[in-house]
Amino acid sequence: MEKAQLHLEGRTYELDVVIGTEGEKALDISKLRDQTGYITVDVGYKNTGSTYSQITFIDGEQGILRYRGYPIEQLAEFSTYLEVAYLLIYGELPTRAQLEDFEERIKARTLIHEDIKKFFDGFPSSAHPMGVLASVVCSLSSFYPESLDPYAPDEVVERNIIRLLAKVPTLIAWIYKKRMGHPYIYPRNERSYVNNFLYMMFGMPTYDYEPDPHVVDALDKLLILHADHEQNCSTSTVRTVGSSRANIYASVSAGICALWGPLHGGANQEVIEMLEMIKADGGNVQKWVEKAKDKNDPFRLMGFGHRVYKNFDPRAKIIKQAADQVLNALGIHDPVLDIAKKLEEVALSDPYFIERRLYPNVDFYSGIIYRAIGIPVEMFTVMFAFGRLAGWLAQWWEMRRANEPIVRPRQVYMGPGLRDYVPIAKRG
Repeated sequence: MEKAQLHLEGRTYELDVVIGTEGEKALDISKLRDQTGYITVDVGYKNTGSTYSQITFIDGEQGILRYRGYPIEQLAEFSTYLEVAYLLIYGELPTRAQLEDFEERIKARTLIHEDIKKFFDGFPSSAHPMGVLASVVCSLSSFYPESLDPYAPDEVVERNIIRLLAKVPTLIAWIYKKRMGHPYIYPRNERSYVNNFLYMMFGMPTYDYEPDPHVVDALDKLLILHADHEQNCSTSTVRTVGSSRANIYASVSAGICALWGPLHGGANQEVIEMLEMIKADGGNVQKWVEKAKDKNDPFRLMGFGHRVYKNFDPRAKIIKQAADQVLNALGIHDPVLDIAKKLEEVALSDPYFIERRLYPNVDFYSGIIYRAIGIPVEMFTVMFAFGRLAGWLAQWWEMRRANEPIVRPRQVYMGPGLRDYVPIAKRG
């Protein structure tokens, strides 16, 4: 094994060099404190690998995203979300029989306990959908107490994984219905997974709603593109909470809360809010483009560029085509979406954006699709959670099966030194 040397206080220490499947290089510092008394500081963990994982590979410089070795482009073109979920969870693409069995097990669990309706009644009408989703998902552990056993066998864990994949779409649809003041629509399991979700979202008891096939296809692709993205904030949160042997519902609920933040899952909501702001200002796209170019102006275009992808977001190329198909199929004429198209044209042709690689990312296009199919802005992050669910479940189970230790980061204390307590009477 290749070694790296650390010279510290006159001594030399050897650190193992770890090389991943795709050539990623890392220094193993797991014994650093025991050997030297030192720790490392990496605020935000930007240079710290918290685990070994076999699920997702990202190369931000080259614009590569793969699930279990399969390019995201191939999965988005040929696969379905449930097939990708199976791949992420079990490690291999399913046979036809395995996929059919997986789908049937999910269909058998799409209904949720009637008592959960009472939970929805307890939330004020102003409750944010992400807060409702996190709360209700966590509460599912009380309906399935077997999930509380930290040493439950794999078949019990697997059953609860299937339950979450089955019930979260129903919960999201009911959150929307409650918010709209509409009657709840129960699942129709003869429909496909995504079709059934859209039916529960937009159907009514008085008519048999059938979503446009282009919408079904676009949403299925979006779920695939969002399914996993390595050790991001929410995924690492799911693994961190799970490392304490918390149940799977609590762990996923924690991931939902982490995703809620505007720096993570709220980005596509910020895209639409930015477009609304430009529209309210008169719709002069060039004015806001120039503001974005001005380094002294705090305005930034949302949905352009990506922290991980330094070249382009491979997911954006895929979903751009789906967005165009949805807009054409539905014949939508929306001033906000017109502004989005103008911004897209500028970003793809203006040398300023090209040189800085500020291309539209997946959040830009996902916001456009969600708005086009009638999903309200405050539900955008919930839709992100819907897609990311498969990855969270795969990552949680991988962490559990590897018997990883409880996560316990260190810190460098920078507060006051030792001092004596002064009684309040003497403090004046």
